[in-house]
Amino acid sequence: MRIFLTGATGYVGSAVLDALVRAGHDVTALVRDPQKGERIAHRGVQAVVGELSNSASYAASAEAYDTIIHAAIEPSKRGPNVDRQAIDTLLAAAARRTAEGKSASFIYTSGLWVLGDTDGQATEDSALRPPTHVAWRVEHERIVLESGGTGLRTAVVRPGIVYGGSRGIVGDLLRDALNGLVRVVGDGRNHWPCVYDRDLADLYVKVASQPDASGIFHANDEADECVDDIVDAIARHAKMTPDVRHVPIAEARTSSARTRMP
Repeated sequence: MRIFLTGATGYVGSAVLDALVRAGHDVTALVRDPQKGERIAHRGVQAVVGELSNSASYAASAEAYDTIIHAAIEPSKRGPNVDRQAIDTLLAAAARRTAEGKSASFIYTSGLWVLGDTDGQATEDSALRPPTHVAWRVEHERIVLESGGTGLRTAVVRPGIVYGGSRGIVGDLLRDALNGLVRVVGDGRNHWPCVYDRDLADLYVKVASQPDASGIFHANDEADECVDDIVDAIARHAKMTPDVRHVPIAEARTSSARTRMP
């Protein structure tokens, strides 16, 4: 299968790239600069140098592929707008392909954060109560899902808290523990739905490969650890037991707002 991938050098995207290459797929990846392109070229992956915010840099390339996987994220304040622009560009590329009678699939990366506080178990059909910082993803999911049909297959993957390697939230906790101080937002009794990065990547490969795989897919390991349990497990394996401090949510929000101020 010929696949166009965004975010190939990011945390989730790099795991997806590894899985696609292992499965023998022909992959072209959007990267921000030639150096990143060189990092993936030795694995037989073609690189397209461009920016998510510059549609002209990748729209034509994306149109040539059977499946588009959007795993990139813009970390700046422009993130929601850039993501919407990327969705519009990539869906339009897929639509042009289907207009020529060719099959096309589009897989969008969202996140389980959109569920908000579920107060128990949740499924792909559960009502969404997203916190403010990810509320914009609800509309983006809707656009992707409603674009499906007439030859275009669409899917939304909602990863949980990804672990594996040195990046991501769990990776940050590991580094904090090594530095002697772990800050936990809230009382630590909330539960995180986690997923190993390779398992998550394998899900993308399966969704891309199955012609009837459409709709929403929750990606998590169905374990039931609370945040305090995860932090405790990390702390017990540190060379020196770190100080674990619980930060009230209101205080964490205030601190985050100060950090974002110019």
